Amino acid sequence: MARLADYFVVVGYDLDNRVEGEGQGRILQRFPEKDWEDSPFPQGIELFCQPSGWQLVPERQPASFFVAVLTDINSERHYCACFTFWEGLDNPQLKKVDAGDADEADEEPVGVQHAKLFAPKSLVVVSRLDYTEAFRNCLGLIYTVHVDGLSTPLETVIGNLLTCVIPVAGGSQIDESPVCSLDKVPQSLACDWLLACLQPGPEEREDSLRTITLGAGDRQVIQTPINDALPVSGSSVAQLFRQLGIVNVLYLFCAALTEHKILFLSSSYQRLTDACRGLLAIMFPLKYSFTYVPILPGKLLEVLSTPTPFIIGVNSFFRSETQELLDVIIADLDGGTVTIPECVHISLLPEPLLQQTQTALSMVLDPELEFSDQAFPPQSMHASALKIQDKEIRAVFLWLFARLFQGYRWCLHIIRIHPEPVIRFHKAAFLGQRSLTEDDFLMKVLDGMAFAGFVSERGPPYRATDLFDDLVANQVERIRQEETCPHKVMNHVKELAEQLFKNENPYPTVAMHKVQRPSETSQSTDQSRTPFPVLDDVAVQLFIDHAVAKLKSSPPVVKAELKSMVPSGPPLGDIVDRNGNVMANSARRLEVVRNCITYIFDNKMLEAKKLMPAVLRALKGRTARVCLTQELNQHVLQNRAVLDDQQFDYIVRMMNCTLQDCSHMDEHGIAAALLPLVTAFCRKLGAGITQFAYSCVQEHMVWTTMQFWEAMFYSDVQNHIKALYMETDDGDQQSNSQQDDSGNRREISALELAAEQNRLWPTLTKELQTERVQKEESTVFSQAIHYANRMSYLLLPLDTSKNRLLRSSGLGDVESVSNSYVTNSIAGSMAESYDTESGFEDAESSDVANSVVRFINRFVDKVCNESGVTNEHLKALHTMIPDIVQMHIETLDAVHRESKRLPPIQKPKLLRPTLLPGEELVMDGMRVHLIPDGREEATGQMGGPPLLPAEGAIFLTTYRLIFKGTPSDALVGEQIVTRSFPIASLTKEKRISVTLTMDQFVQEGLQLRSCTFQLMKIAFDEEVASDLAESFRKHLHKLRFPQHVQGTFAFTVGQSGKLALEPKTKDKNQSLKTLSKNLVKNAKRTISRQYVGRKKEAPATWENRSSFQSELDEDEISVSEEVDQSVLTLSSTIRSSDRQTMSNVVERACCRDYQRLGLGTLSNSLTRSKNEPFRISTANRMYTVCRSYPGLLIVPQSIVDSTIQRISRCYRQNRFPVVCWRHSRTKAVLLRSAGLHAKGVVSFFKSPNAPTAVPSQADSTSLEQEKYLQAIISSMPSYSESTGRNTLSGFTSTHMNTSESSDKLRQPKIGDLMKQVLGNKEDVPGTFSRGGKWGSIRGSGRLSAYNPDIGTRLAGKESPQPNGGPNDPLFLRQQKAYLYIIGDKAQLKGGKQDSFQQWEVIPIEVCDVRQVKNSFKKLMKACVPSSQTTEPNMSFLRLLEDSEWMTLLHRVLQVSVLVVELLDTGSSVMVSLEDGWDVTTQVVSLVQLLSDPYYRTIDGFRLLVEKEWLSFGHRFSHRGAQTLGSQSSGFTPVFLQFLDCVHQIHLQFPMEFEFSQYYLKFLAYHYMSNRFRTFLLDSDYDRIELGVLYEEKSDRRNPHVCKSVWDYVDRLNKKAPVFYNYMYSPEDEEVLRPYTFISNLKVWDFYLEETLSDGPPYDWELRSRQESLAEETAEKADTGAPKSQRHSVWPCYDNLSKVMPDAITKLLQDLQNLEAELGQTSDKWKDTWDKIKTTQRTETKLESKPSFSSSLLMSSNLSHQRRSQGVYLQDSRVGSSIKLGLDCEASATSTPVAGRPSTSTLYSQFQSTESENRSFEGILYKRGALLKPWKPRWFVLDKTKHELRYYDSRQDKDCKGVIELSDMESVTVGTPAMGAPKNVEEKAFFDLKTSKRMYNLCAQDSSNAQLWMDSIQSSLSDA
Repeated sequence: MARLADYFVVVGYDLDNRVEGEGQGRILQRFPEKDWEDSPFPQGIELFCQPSGWQLVPERQPASFFVAVLTDINSERHYCACFTFWEGLDNPQLKKVDAGDADEADEEPVGVQHAKLFAPKSLVVVSRLDYTEAFRNCLGLIYTVHVDGLSTPLETVIGNLLTCVIPVAGGSQIDESPVCSLDKVPQSLACDWLLACLQPGPEEREDSLRTITLGAGDRQVIQTPINDALPVSGSSVAQLFRQLGIVNVLYLFCAALTEHKILFLSSSYQRLTDACRGLLAIMFPLKYSFTYVPILPGKLLEVLSTPTPFIIGVNSFFRSETQELLDVIIADLDGGTVTIPECVHISLLPEPLLQQTQTALSMVLDPELEFSDQAFPPQSMHASALKIQDKEIRAVFLWLFARLFQGYRWCLHIIRIHPEPVIRFHKAAFLGQRSLTEDDFLMKVLDGMAFAGFVSERGPPYRATDLFDDLVANQVERIRQEETCPHKVMNHVKELAEQLFKNENPYPTVAMHKVQRPSETSQSTDQSRTPFPVLDDVAVQLFIDHAVAKLKSSPPVVKAELKSMVPSGPPLGDIVDRNGNVMANSARRLEVVRNCITYIFDNKMLEAKKLMPAVLRALKGRTARVCLTQELNQHVLQNRAVLDDQQFDYIVRMMNCTLQDCSHMDEHGIAAALLPLVTAFCRKLGAGITQFAYSCVQEHMVWTTMQFWEAMFYSDVQNHIKALYMETDDGDQQSNSQQDDSGNRREISALELAAEQNRLWPTLTKELQTERVQKEESTVFSQAIHYANRMSYLLLPLDTSKNRLLRSSGLGDVESVSNSYVTNSIAGSMAESYDTESGFEDAESSDVANSVVRFINRFVDKVCNESGVTNEHLKALHTMIPDIVQMHIETLDAVHRESKRLPPIQKPKLLRPTLLPGEELVMDGMRVHLIPDGREEATGQMGGPPLLPAEGAIFLTTYRLIFKGTPSDALVGEQIVTRSFPIASLTKEKRISVTLTMDQFVQEGLQLRSCTFQLMKIAFDEEVASDLAESFRKHLHKLRFPQHVQGTFAFTVGQSGKLALEPKTKDKNQSLKTLSKNLVKNAKRTISRQYVGRKKEAPATWENRSSFQSELDEDEISVSEEVDQSVLTLSSTIRSSDRQTMSNVVERACCRDYQRLGLGTLSNSLTRSKNEPFRISTANRMYTVCRSYPGLLIVPQSIVDSTIQRISRCYRQNRFPVVCWRHSRTKAVLLRSAGLHAKGVVSFFKSPNAPTAVPSQADSTSLEQEKYLQAIISSMPSYSESTGRNTLSGFTSTHMNTSESSDKLRQPKIGDLMKQVLGNKEDVPGTFSRGGKWGSIRGSGRLSAYNPDIGTRLAGKESPQPNGGPNDPLFLRQQKAYLYIIGDKAQLKGGKQDSFQQWEVIPIEVCDVRQVKNSFKKLMKACVPSSQTTEPNMSFLRLLEDSEWMTLLHRVLQVSVLVVELLDTGSSVMVSLEDGWDVTTQVVSLVQLLSDPYYRTIDGFRLLVEKEWLSFGHRFSHRGAQTLGSQSSGFTPVFLQFLDCVHQIHLQFPMEFEFSQYYLKFLAYHYMSNRFRTFLLDSDYDRIELGVLYEEKSDRRNPHVCKSVWDYVDRLNKKAPVFYNYMYSPEDEEVLRPYTFISNLKVWDFYLEETLSDGPPYDWELRSRQESLAEETAEKADTGAPKSQRHSVWPCYDNLSKVMPDAITKLLQDLQNLEAELGQTSDKWKDTWDKIKTTQRTETKLESKPSFSSSLLMSSNLSHQRRSQGVYLQDSRVGSSIKLGLDCEASATSTPVAGRPSTSTLYSQFQSTESENRSFEGILYKRGALLKPWKPRWFVLDKTKHELRYYDSRQDKDCKGVIELSDMESVTVGTPAMGAPKNVEEKAFFDLKTSKRMYNLCAQDSSNAQLWMDSIQSSLSDA
């Protein structure tokens, strides 16, 4: 029984006491005045009556009611029901009281004086019970009695209220005598209908019903809950969900459970209380144990900044004060929002629970949602009434907790049964079995205070049970089956809701409320009411005393509590099988583990060794680890198992592997199962010393985790206590197990045993009770000693001098051990000892023994206090521990001493790598492990052997980084694994920490990535000291980024010991300012001796010209022509005279090529032939015009050198347009330049509107520039044909008015024409600012096809004249421009074009180098990932797409094909992009490669690279980040991108290239390797300066060392045909037009392939050396055993081309070997090959085969390879387009191809008796393919081979051509065409149509024609 109300208080406004202008409340009266013993009076009630502050108001407010909750020091909650009403005060009276105060302004504005003010007064009931409605009624009644002046004295009502007693929960007798009988009460107060005196009627004699009255004619029923363990919520939960919504409340729910701070805001106090009550109700069965204040007064707002979690409600009035709270979750009930600050992370429920809970809640709150889309929704779908809905929501949360905590009782450890049960929860096991170790939410909940309370409250096995216990024990199976079916879940929820509702409202029908309310009149009339009277305390006290006396005399009420054994529910194991991650084919793996252990104990070591790697892999799985512990257990006899050395080693390795994957929590109990085993397995060392396994398995986190030891200790204690009671119970063993429902016997659990003991406890005698308590206590004590020993075993390292402990674990960290663990501290070397924060200042704290003692002491203190060990025992333990540790250390010292004498474990021998000539070791081999990366081939996961991880050594040489070793897996141990890459290609190095599978040490390692698509993840072996590893890194960096380019391997090769040359400081580091001043001085000084001095003088050094372009431009000297020549002269390294330099320059490749192209010749006297349109200019011979250009340049004949100087200034880096190639047929030229300077662009395309009288310098430059372009155009034959003049002399350059004649003068000055156009504000169609047709080649899209139109000029559309004049017929526009300038879209903004369309600009978007750099990085990560991933968005193809590498290739190829097209149609093209040395170079080189077959030969390709890439100054050093200076710019593989483009073209046209794909890979590799000097410097100028330009061939000192990659290729090409493409069979003058769409491009296998057998196959000396070594060893090993011819080839291991060479290579090789055997001088392979080719040719001709290749290689293989593809511009007046048609034969430019695969191939193997089969033959006239005349040919129809061949004459043996009948489509009568033979009748003509072309033929007469047609037709039908 409990009092309904503990105290009744009247609180009023304190008129006398105002602090700082704020009103105060004070307690006017309180009953009873003396505190109850069981519940003291709570302090500070007056603050809670008016939470927003006490204030006077000018108008009467309506009465209000709310319940505040106060928590006392014992965590008891007091419910304060406050009823507040307002009483009037007279203002004058107030004035008197407040006379001294000047604070009046607080209450009212001065000037508006209210005659009447109202003060609040509160009636408060304080109770420990939460009956909101009852309190509302009682206080309302008291107020009504006062207001309406009822006859009942207030004292009586209050007295009755305070003496009313009700049962706490459904279980009390009601039929006691009334609380107050009338005779004891003074008559004046007696009321004959005090209902306390009424005996309740028989129908009400129920436990949970209580009827009360306060004696004022009222009557109300209070229903007490049946079980008070379940919270009572009314409808507050449903209200909360209505206000905030499902998701928000779930956030709050999770936040409350994970201990966040929660603040509710509302303007209603009662709603705040309800919301807080609702939140607590859904947390059941957990109880909230932090600060809980549903209504916080404004004065106490600073409570909100408390560091602890809370649930607090505050009036919205104080919203602004809550804004700056950073870590508080604010729920606004009125607005329905929940605001979570950024710094707060709420862990949500684990999926799928979260989703299922949300679904269930929405079905409760919004049942219509499910049917809202149905055409015929059910009629009666309404949500339940609020009270019912409330219970349904709570039922959902109950169901949720039953799922979260299912099986929790199986993880309870009972460590004491008597005198009180002590229970601990094994969190790790619970999480492990539920597979929720990673789940943040559950971890936090289990660590929280609420769950600790849950365990102590619900842990005991013998107690009263409630709804939750039943649910979690008996309904788990049902919940599991139904969880996926929402409707079944709802049924369950409804059942639970019913029980909850029944608990709260046992009699829902009873409603006997009779409570008076104040009458309307008294409420409405505002007459001056009497203030609330002062009550008679004596009368009230009398009531109370009377009741107390009566209670004392009556017998105590004993509620019979129904205790029972709490059911545990199904064990966790069954529940979790679904989620447990069962590994694939685990049965097979377990078999492997079992077999291996059997082999070890049977001493079959070889077998065990083979199985070991598989076992170590299997031990990743939980089941295998459990299996291992079980198997090992079987081999332990009497706690001991003695092994020999090798057995011991294997067992320890398996244990280590098993422990390696255990987390610090050991959630699967693996470490727990191994703990007894590590002290059982041992081996004998010398001198009678035994080493146990524990000394070898200490390096694991789990041993240093306090929770692990606690859990282990408790589970052992539980087992021992269980055993204790099993023995004491009767001797027969029946009691040990009991029958299950199903009849099978099962072990009694410890909890069941404890429950039984608890039940019997009251029946035992005192002696027995004491005896049991002592037995339990000593059991715990003995276990504590045992554990102190165990812990010292595992915590003290074998070598105690090492301090390993402090480094690797959290032992030094005293405070937070029980729930902290040090993550990863073993990984790196510790930066500091953990003692820095340990709190122990004593000097020895770093000593291992001390820290272990401290750790064990803390453990012992914790567990002994929790399990109730006596103080004497505890003290004894504390004295014992140091001795235990000391003894153990002494034992260990001996073991350590002896174990050192053991022979070390055999590690594989370090293999030496083969080095190149001139390559030297910088650091000798360090033992490392090569770890697998993200490529799966080598790990054996894709089938094939597991080559990685491998153990070996890493070597650092001057050239490469080499790993060489053997796989760790014994099955492939005889293979050698090599992985290497050139140091120069290293792009990224990062430290990693690696745990190796074999031995458990976590090692430091490095991950090295190279741009040759190689990745090395290495872990240093423990024998490698960390300073050695550090020095390795430093050396690596030094070699990767030498100070100067002369430090690279290509320069230092063969120079022993010189790692890097220091740069000459005086040469380089002058600032630009001083430099330009010096230049000016030099210039002035040299004016006089300019021409004389140039040859002898050694001029000043000089940085890159472009960087101070602007300063030079403004320099007055540079305007003068003569001076400018000598400003820049060549650096001091050239000692030779100018003439020698010139001859050297001429020797360079470029000139040979220019002569081949007919672009100008150099005679001895450097004279130029005037009739050529171009000449070779020597203006740049001293590299003064442009530093990055070659010395000799092709410029138009009419341009003098001085003009070149000026023109060059308009272009970036002075790279002005020069001719680099000329089309042999159309004579169109290809030019290259950099983009224009920003200033240049503007002056080039437009001038200011006002014409200036004197042309400025900019104008003159612009004019010169136009002259230059005009000169180029004039040099084109097509131009001179169309205009009849190609000089500029016919043009005038006056400023013109807009007159009609203006158009007739074709002006070179675009600027002026621009003025006219701009002058009349008319936009001329055809300007490129529209982004004309063909517009920009947009590259932003993933796969952007360019818009196949070129601007209006190509379309040939006419546009009105700029001045509106008529179109002059003379100047009708041509079809196309003479010159197209391909420029960068970004630079060309705002200009307009030449309106006379001599040239046109095509703006395109270029990829800048940054894009290439980033794309390449991503490409490397895609092709060589650093770790394996299963994420779908990390797959190879997805990463490849993200890298956009293919898109960049597509863009470059696309532009190149466009340029090829334009050149082919006769227009010249100038490529003018960026600085002219990246994209420009790529495009220009590709165009020449596609257009000119010469560049597709080995020599031609070399020439192309030397000319366009080396001479024209692609910045190899800078882009390759080869020195320290360019380190920051990073590696940008522009040249590699070009080679990739060539590879793509090669794939599409395999018969057009003389070189093979290997040649491209070879160049790509050595472009990045720095082995040769070829790709090292930025320009010819730099090469001359270092003296390397002309010395490449002249070095005779070291014949092995090639300085140039070309020499090396030549040398190698002579020896072997590696670079040669056997399919090479070019067509004359073939222009290639590759497909450029991404879908046509392939990933280059250079990026993907790897050869682990001997590293990258691009250093040939290594291959030959390795082969000779292999042969030697093979000869030695050949002891007569039969040698197998078979060899298994593995894709990532073997070099396929070496293991399985193609037939031709093999035959050539065999030939060479045979010649060598016969002693003949062996022919060069090329000669042999050429011989074969020619003989093959003649045979083919005899057989009339179209080309040798189709007979040599089965041509059907080539059917998909295209020879050419039509991309052409139509010459139409209507519109132009580029056709990228696949049907290339329709193209006008492509010629019919004879070398197509043909059916004849199929016959080539048969030879008929005659040399040929001739079915029908004779003479026919045939018309040539293109514009060729009719010629008589001898035709032969061959039916056997299905072909029609033709010869020059009947005697001719060489077939001129073949028409395949298989391609024939029709034979029709033809018509005579132009140029046909005369005097032939019309019907003699007939046409043969094949799929490729139409043949026009003509016979002698019509009958002959008919014969031919019939024969052909019949042979067709035969076919």
